[in-house]
Amino acid sequence: MEGRVEVYYGPGKGKTSCAIGHCVKAAGQERQVIVVQFLKGKDTGDISLIRRLEPEVQLFRFEKYDKQYKDLNEDEKKEQDHYIFNGLKYARKVLDTRQCDVLVLDEILGLLDLGLIKPTDLIHLLQERDEEQNILMTGRSLPKELLDYVDAAYCIDIVKES
Repeated sequence: MEGRVEVYYGPGKGKTSCAIGHCVKAAGQERQVIVVQFLKGKDTGDISLIRRLEPEVQLFRFEKYDKQYKDLNEDEKKEQDHYIFNGLKYARKVLDTRQCDVLVLDEILGLLDLGLIKPTDLIHLLQERDEEQNILMTGRSLPKELLDYVDAAYCIDIVKES
């Protein structure tokens, strides 16, 4: 079976929820899933559901602080950057050792927005995957340079908000 690279991006809500839906489906097909979350802070509502899907779905977070990255002061951001890079190293290791069938990189596109990584860094990561592995990525914006390396990109937009 050939793997895919899919991206859920845009200003709307529900990008992580879409990715989690894929996790549930993959777990139901007895596939191993690893979710690596970035920039979320320690407490998000999605965590309790993901934890109930273990061991088929494993969640890894590399956060030191309870608050989101955007709410950190400059010193905290510098310290948090170290944890973020550890998360990236872990994602590479997961791909290299083929530890899962589906790898979700939640909010990895946010690392591009913040200038913590470059599109070429993400392209190299995508090129390292086994052709049978699926990668799902989420974030607010999708650089045009990545389009040639993804199989599907879904923009989640806000049509109406009260």
